[in-house]
Amino acid sequence: MGLLEDLKTNVLTADGAIGTLLYSYGLDYCHEEMNIVRPEIIEKIHGEYIAAGADIIQTNTYGANAIKLARYGYEKRVQEFNEAAIQIAKRAAAPGGQYVLATIGGIRGVRKNDVTLAEILNAFEEQAEVLLAGQPDGFLLETYYDFEELTHCVHLLRTLTDLPIIAQVTMQEPGILQNGLSLNAALTELVSLGADIVGSNCRLGPFHTIQAFEGVALPENAFLSASPNASLLDVEDGRVVYESEADYFARAAVELVGQGVRLIGGCCGTTPKHIAAVKSRLAHIKPITEKQVKQGRTEFVRVPEPRQQEPLHVKAKRERSVIVELDTPRHLEIDGFVEGAKKLYNAGADVIMMADNSLASPRISNIAMAAILKQHGIRTLPHLTCRDRNLIGLQSHLMGLDALELHDLLVVTGDPTKVGDFPGATSVYDVSSMELISLVKQLNEGVSFTGKTLRKQANFSVAGAFNPNVRVVERAVARLEKKIEHGADYFISQPVYTKEKIKEIYEATKHLETPIYIGIMPLTSFRSAEFLHHEVPGIKLSEEVLARMEACGEDKEAATKEGIAIAKELLETACQYFNGIYLITPFLRYDMTLELIDYIKAFDVKYKGAHTNA
Repeated sequence: MGLLEDLKTNVLTADGAIGTLLYSYGLDYCHEEMNIVRPEIIEKIHGEYIAAGADIIQTNTYGANAIKLARYGYEKRVQEFNEAAIQIAKRAAAPGGQYVLATIGGIRGVRKNDVTLAEILNAFEEQAEVLLAGQPDGFLLETYYDFEELTHCVHLLRTLTDLPIIAQVTMQEPGILQNGLSLNAALTELVSLGADIVGSNCRLGPFHTIQAFEGVALPENAFLSASPNASLLDVEDGRVVYESEADYFARAAVELVGQGVRLIGGCCGTTPKHIAAVKSRLAHIKPITEKQVKQGRTEFVRVPEPRQQEPLHVKAKRERSVIVELDTPRHLEIDGFVEGAKKLYNAGADVIMMADNSLASPRISNIAMAAILKQHGIRTLPHLTCRDRNLIGLQSHLMGLDALELHDLLVVTGDPTKVGDFPGATSVYDVSSMELISLVKQLNEGVSFTGKTLRKQANFSVAGAFNPNVRVVERAVARLEKKIEHGADYFISQPVYTKEKIKEIYEATKHLETPIYIGIMPLTSFRSAEFLHHEVPGIKLSEEVLARMEACGEDKEAATKEGIAIAKELLETACQYFNGIYLITPFLRYDMTLELIDYIKAFDVKYKGAHTNA
């Protein structure tokens, strides 16, 4: 039975990441060279995925084309690397009869001018012909950000072979490609060009991959595939890491089958443990044949007066202070955002905080929105990342903020560009967040980054980020102490989801005079709760919270009520120990945040003399 015939009645499990395992072995140079210098390791990886239950394995040839190999000076070794790779894979698959796919990865990222389409197709054809000679069971074209590149490659490959072609796009955000095309439209076009199996891989974790496929119709003459990342990526000690439990990944695979996916594997961060869990979960599940496609949705709302601007860290040492985060829009329609900010500010928020392109995805500039909100009498607190600007840009940006009299600032490192809409974009990181805090304080002395006089002093109040969701909170506190040495005036924490953690934070930080704003973010559904817990670095939920949200099922109203109830319980504890409260508005649902602001007011009326770490 061939691959396509098998998929007519079955859901098949593909393998997971090869690069992730090679990194774990300390092999982080040219992965395709390992086919020659360490073939036993590549065969071992194939064997581990086969032992885990994979029905399909792919060759270690993702970057084995002349363009990518040129980075290492290996552009003349295309035939050698690809021939070795397919021999290794077929040898590993022979005892169990697993399907072997010849893998060819995408080349273009954000910078299209780095290489022409003609050069890409020449390199693609050279690699494809070598792999074709090895007699694979099909071809896997994966991690294509540029849809133009993928369509031309599918068309070219179909002229070379009648073997099954799997064509997988990589989305910038759930359901949308880099060029703005919907996932559904893109997959439909790929089928029309001759692809037999179409889907997505990489960048997105399970949560967003499921979300994307909710808008994808079942193709009439093809099958759907998906290979999500294990989670959103994080960076630890300069290394990219992914946090995701295998069982969570496997449960997501079941949901993907419910969206019509018949071929499920894993991309970055996935291991044989993930694949084994997927295989176990899908063992007795059959593919669906009918599906109702989910349509997109939109929503929004709107009213303030200038208030005296006291530094937030000064107020938080004395009395209750509330920061509310509201993300700036991803689009150019700002009325709903402005009206939401008005309502939140009028309700009692001391300041409206706005991230600086969180998760490395572009939104309307927070400095622009801060200037607009200021015209409405609203005080703002924009983030400033080290990711997007070099030292020239950082100083220029800060001078602009001072000129606009926007003096509240949160300095953060910034999520790496790999996690965002433009994975090929450059992450600058000229300085660390601690160094940037010091430089901001240098501007407060009237001195530029280079030591030149600025002719006047800036007046920034600088917050630092605090992630208490770690195993050893004392280490996180030690980092706070270093940030204080660099000039941090106060701290804003990641959202916390247990009363015990809030108390632990208090005990670990009560010696500090620098105020801390404790983060509280209401949950809106069990799926979003799982996404936060399993995929977002720095956020962990308790088993109790996850169970309470899971009990709500698909009842959105019940989930909203339960999310608010959990947030209120956390606020009861947080308000007893800290004057500073940081409310994160989920998905522009500022109605939920308004209810929590009212709850804080009621708490302060009922109870006086809260404990603080100030």
